[in-house]
Amino acid sequence: MTEPAEAPSVAFKIIAAAEWRRAVSEGTYDGSAVDLADGYIHMSTADQLSTTAEKHYAGQTDLMLLSVDLDQVGDELVWEPSRGGALFPHLYGSLPTGAVTSARACAVSPEGRFVFADPEPSA
Repeated sequence: MTEPAEAPSVAFKIIAAAEWRRAVSEGTYDGSAVDLADGYIHMSTADQLSTTAEKHYAGQTDLMLLSVDLDQVGDELVWEPSRGGALFPHLYGSLPTGAVTSARACAVSPEGRFVFADPEPSA
């Protein structure tokens, strides 16, 4: 599958805080149980993120929202259709922690909204 005409340079991944701590100590993230079962690391674009949070993480706490620089993940990134035919970034390999440009502690409310433990960093 080819990438979208205007492919973003950043994607997002929601993971358990414990998984992120382990990834930082190892230097790579191999994926969640769902990612491992599917054979790739699921990520979302900014436009897809709120629906992903609502659909898959509503009511969960002790999470991290990772911002991933897609230019640093290489050719293992594939854009594939998913919900409603939208192209999603899927990483067929490990995510190097060096490609993560920010990691924010969060929870997702039962209504599917992000609740961050810290204020958004200023630019």
